[in-house]
Amino acid sequence: MKVTTAIAMGISCFLLAGCQYTATPDPSLSVYDREQFAKVPNETIDLQFNRYKIAYTGSEAPNTIIVDTKDHFLYYVLPHHQAIRYGVATGAEAYGWTGTATVQDKKEWPTWTPTASEYERWPYIKKALPNGVMPGGGDNPLGARALYLYQDGKDTGYRIHGTNEPGEIGHSVSSGCIRMANINAIDLFNRVKVGTKVIVR
Repeated sequence: MKVTTAIAMGISCFLLAGCQYTATPDPSLSVYDREQFAKVPNETIDLQFNRYKIAYTGSEAPNTIIVDTKDHFLYYVLPHHQAIRYGVATGAEAYGWTGTATVQDKKEWPTWTPTASEYERWPYIKKALPNGVMPGGGDNPLGARALYLYQDGKDTGYRIHGTNEPGEIGHSVSSGCIRMANINAIDLFNRVKVGTKVIVR
């Protein structure tokens, strides 16, 4: 995959035909979604990382997710040579992950259980989470929705999920997971089925 051209607003054209892109309507939100959204900072995201429907010229089948870690975009392939493109935050250099996986589970407002390496990097978490688990909600770093990635039937530990730090979209900052603005995580969650193929490059 490669960048073919760019338009004046600085929006990258990635797997596009003619650089056509269309903003898509926001998904419906529950009352609980709206309550939790109010807890997340209202940070501005660069226009290029908004959610767009685009023309797709790649070879992957519809209902495939493709993550471009270098340019910080996630593509959900649609029928008829189209895709939805979302801006994402990806793994920091030391924690980046690439490969092919399958969505084996989906959760709304998931709980978060820090890994041993996360406890090592952020020792204050132990005091904040005496039972080792953070309940789902607007304060949780996994955000509004999570897709759980498996390889050969085993949990990779990596997720595609929302975030309570939307200002980091477009950067390499995570522990390897793919972060999305919460509204986009909900939009993708609503489209994706368990069993969906995920390619992270």
